[in-house]
Amino acid sequence: MSFFERWFGPKSQLIQQPDVRFGRYSDSHKPSACYDAWDAALAAHEAGQYMDSYELFLRFLRDDDEDNVMWERQGNSLSFELLQGSKRVVGWATPQRLRVEARVARITEPRPELLRRLVEHNYALKFSRYAIDPDSHIVVVFDTDATEASPYKLYYALKELATQADKQDDLLLEEFRHTEPVDSSHLKPLPEAETTIKHQFIVHQIEDTLQVVANGTLDGHEYPGGIACLLLALVYKLDYLVKPEGLTMEILERIHRQFFANEAATTPQQRNARMVAELQALLQRTQSDYSREMYQVKTTFGITATVTHERIANLIGTELPQMDWYLMNGHERVAAAYPTYIVGYSLFNYAVPQPDRDFFHLYFRVMEPDYFQALGFSQSYYRSVGGPLNGKAISKAVEQIARKHRQRYPNLRPLVSQLVFSNRMSFARSYLLMVKELDMTRVD
Repeated sequence: MSFFERWFGPKSQLIQQPDVRFGRYSDSHKPSACYDAWDAALAAHEAGQYMDSYELFLRFLRDDDEDNVMWERQGNSLSFELLQGSKRVVGWATPQRLRVEARVARITEPRPELLRRLVEHNYALKFSRYAIDPDSHIVVVFDTDATEASPYKLYYALKELATQADKQDDLLLEEFRHTEPVDSSHLKPLPEAETTIKHQFIVHQIEDTLQVVANGTLDGHEYPGGIACLLLALVYKLDYLVKPEGLTMEILERIHRQFFANEAATTPQQRNARMVAELQALLQRTQSDYSREMYQVKTTFGITATVTHERIANLIGTELPQMDWYLMNGHERVAAAYPTYIVGYSLFNYAVPQPDRDFFHLYFRVMEPDYFQALGFSQSYYRSVGGPLNGKAISKAVEQIARKHRQRYPNLRPLVSQLVFSNRMSFARSYLLMVKELDMTRVD
């Protein structure tokens, strides 16, 4: 089943859409069989049946759609492999011990600054550690006695190891030229046409936004909050729609971290200037640089925090009214950034409930029609190219999402009658207000 089908239903009900992935992976929405395996893994470990516990734990981790976890058990030995982005994580277990490692890169010329970097990383790790194997590979390692390898410890230890290895490989290769990639045979480069479209989208969106910041109607020194919203909305939109890996992803994450960290130490204007500088650095990268970071990955651990719909509703209620002042005072581009900021911030930071994720994806389908059309998606939410919104098609898509999730959320009945289709600004506001009022009472 393709990615799009999993969101919007089987092919028999829809025009088949391209298999393009969006946004960050979440392991928060597992089927009941996975949670049954988790409970059984806990019971097996408490009973001292460690090999059974390991195997049940791996069943909990496995996502059949991702095909992300594989294992083989032979008597009193178990070998397994899981995929996390660009990294392959391998492990071995016996009734006495368990060991897991992921190769990050190979050192072709040892450098003190590289070794110092790895030692610094070790101070921040709770379960795993960086090491150098006999073949000069940088590896992240975790091992433990079987008696201490409860499913809880294994989950957090493997998550730390896997996400650390996935994050650091591209960064080390980018910064230290005397390293080379390893274990990348499982990566599947995106089609050249898709890579080109995504690169052009990144460049156009950054250039357009920086033009508004520099020459728009809003004075950035007097109203830094509006400029910050404009820039952050861009960052989150690129993260979700392009789904970059490597240095591009790190830069987008760094912009987010730096903006929200130590706010008292810098002025709003300084934080905005730093975001502009980071985005300008992205413009200096070539299409070849981006192409190296455009590949399909399989993932086991999500990095976003699970939240309820109430958290999303509160965010909408707090942030959406801020667009009104900018709209009334003629700063339409800044006003339009607030709905996108809310949607993008939610998808960047949180593992939102599945209906919210689907509704937010539809938001981007409506608000970025040229990008989706370039990727090969059917253009069905406008009456004509560049024309007015197709309210009937949008309402139908909203109802389709609700029907998809109604078994688990029986009160999920969006008030499509409140949607405004006169223009995209009015639609964005009304759409988020509709999402805010959803009854997401869940029945398990």
